[in-house]
Amino acid sequence: MTVIGNLKPAGLAVLAVGTLVAIAACSPAAPESPAPSGSASSTTAAEQPSTTAPPSPSASPGTSATVGALVSGFPQKLLPVMPGATVTSSSFDKTSTPASAALVASITAAPADVVAYYTKELVAQGFKAVPGETVGSVASKDFLRADNETVNIAVVEASGVSTFTLGANVAAESAK
Repeated sequence: MTVIGNLKPAGLAVLAVGTLVAIAACSPAAPESPAPSGSASSTTAAEQPSTTAPPSPSASPGTSATVGALVSGFPQKLLPVMPGATVTSSSFDKTSTPASAALVASITAAPADVVAYYTKELVAQGFKAVPGETVGSVASKDFLRADNETVNIAVVEASGVSTFTLGANVAAESAK
């Protein structure tokens, strides 16, 4: 019984991280174009051209997403791209309350180094780190500012490459 009780919070946190990844990668505001016939499904982000998908009919006018680059208007002061990182995808909705931004990128750095970089950046902007460093085996850190602005970073590593997802829900005036 003790083991199951200890896994429930971790399971909820994994669900939260999975939701952030799904929002960033599969946002209904930016459906992915089907891959051209004959293309390999194992292409890297560096080989993919940067494209911006038109918003879906259900998307709000201020929602946008792109693959391989930062979407136009992305709040780089709030969520800077870690030096040396390659952007996989990004999204930004400045019309929602709170405004939301997401970034997926990869870098040849240890997950702890990625978390340390973003901890320094976010604390400098007035965010407070929430206790906890991992969800299961995934490096994950949450930040809170003014009781209603949140940022989460989750990092997974495979073959020496760390892929990280940043998700932020902040007041519109903070999304700059």
